[in-house]
Amino acid sequence: MIHVDQLKKVYTDLYSGEFVALDGISLQAEPGQIYGLLGPNGAGKTTALRILSTILQPTSGTARINGFDVVTQPELARHQFGFVSNNTAVYDRMTAWEMVEYFGKLYGLQGDDLRDRMENIFARLAMQEIRDLLGAKMSTGMKQKVSIARALVHNPPVLIFDEATVGLDVLVARSLLETVAHLRDQGKCIIFSTHIMREAERLCDRIAIMYRGQFLAEGSLQELRDCYEQEDLEELFFELIQNKQQAGDPQDVAA
Repeated sequence: MIHVDQLKKVYTDLYSGEFVALDGISLQAEPGQIYGLLGPNGAGKTTALRILSTILQPTSGTARINGFDVVTQPELARHQFGFVSNNTAVYDRMTAWEMVEYFGKLYGLQGDDLRDRMENIFARLAMQEIRDLLGAKMSTGMKQKVSIARALVHNPPVLIFDEATVGLDVLVARSLLETVAHLRDQGKCIIFSTHIMREAERLCDRIAIMYRGQFLAEGSLQELRDCYEQEDLEELFFELIQNKQQAGDPQDVAA
């Protein structure tokens, strides 16, 4: 599971002063659940996920992945999740099989255990045709499959998807969303960031609407519809942001 409590990230700039990228967000995501972070570019989604994946350290607050603190226990936390983004690097001179194998070994897997896991993943993601294809010759969709495969190779209980469908064509994006839903059905705890309303509506069991580092609303899709008396998620999204802007955003005033 994922547990985040009052997570805050502040950047300091010599010229413009402090910029609050995250302003005390809290969330809890459970096994067998997709928790969606929905917001425009710059909302703080990627900052939150980079903290969860131990790339960034928070200014304050706590975050735990399957019980392990991402700041005080980063090595243990990293074994609990797989991370997929829209710009995960794929090595040009390695084949799909070699890349997934390499990451499996980084997680301490060896021999028959590693090979069996890889065979299962390559079959599940329909990757046999690109098994021996070099990264330099892969399409965007092929690279994304490799990214998912290497995130799954150590069988983590938690998966983090950061704008993973950006740049994909319709068919590949649809396939990725089906894969995410299937992983949820297998009991994985998934956090899924997006700015695409349809993806959030289709996939997410719970949704947090983010803007300027804050949660404007959080709950299941039906809870959000009932609370704000708005059936259309896109209209609800814009209404919340407009209300925030009209109320006066401290960061807008500071700018």
